[in-house]
Amino acid sequence: MTADVLAFEGAVMLGSRLKRLAERLQAGAERIAIDCGLPTQPSQMPLLTALHRHGPLSVGEAVELLGISQPAVTRILSRLVEMGLVDSARADRDQRSKTISLTPEGREVMELATTVLWPRLRAAVDEVCDVPALLGQIGAIEIALAAQPLEHRPRGGLKIRRFSDDLADDFYRINAQWIEDMYRLEQTDIDVLKNPRERIIDPGGDILFVEHPELGIVGTCGLQKTGERQFELTKMGVLPEARGKKAGEFLLRATIERAFALGCDRLYLLSNAKGAAGVHLYEKAGFVHDAGIMEEFGKRYARCNVAMLYHPPA
Repeated sequence: MTADVLAFEGAVMLGSRLKRLAERLQAGAERIAIDCGLPTQPSQMPLLTALHRHGPLSVGEAVELLGISQPAVTRILSRLVEMGLVDSARADRDQRSKTISLTPEGREVMELATTVLWPRLRAAVDEVCDVPALLGQIGAIEIALAAQPLEHRPRGGLKIRRFSDDLADDFYRINAQWIEDMYRLEQTDIDVLKNPRERIIDPGGDILFVEHPELGIVGTCGLQKTGERQFELTKMGVLPEARGKKAGEFLLRATIERAFALGCDRLYLLSNAKGAAGVHLYEKAGFVHDAGIMEEFGKRYARCNVAMLYHPPA
């Protein structure tokens, strides 16, 4: 069975998957348009529709109405002028600006589209999805991206950083703070926190950090290799001033992804019920309480009374 890479990767491939879907929808729409006797391509219909709905427009107005780039509008316009469906002329009020409008042939095409093509397309799309719900989702995404582009997200500007020796002090500082706030540092903690490269990195594990644009490094999480293709998610801590900013959730998801990039088949963690917020975060991410993990690994920490094993979502 051939795996669908785009579907498997989920949100990471959302743009590519939507592009693939758009190509399939447009290919089908093109075949229907040909069957209806229309000479146009699907990519040309938005500009024709804008002129049909709003009358003559400048290129700038068309760009604003369609929400696509000026070069794209200019390319489409050039082809429609060649086809005799659109006329382009200098505006009387501004000789520097062209006004574009439908020709009589263009108006005939739009009459055919609205009368014959569009009802068929609407019925076809209605068969494959919940159109109002889908359009609502698309509209919400468009509004959100207009307010804050994808490259400026996640909200708050959080970033993941990989381990480097200059971050070793942050690894110790963040973890020592939360451990001492709730428990006491055990010798096992100290050995790992003071020697992260020797104890975690060199044996095949990794340490990630989450960075806030204003607060700097605010959280860290380690992956300690404890067996062939087996890792313990360990020493995860987030500074109090960063809580509520989704830094922990962001860091945890990145660390889980990193574990499987390292070849992990078995990912577990050890914790304490006193840290209820952390346990809830782990449960939400897919970790499940496991008595076998407790028996196998939990006894090395005096404070450990929670042991969990990661179960990837189906």
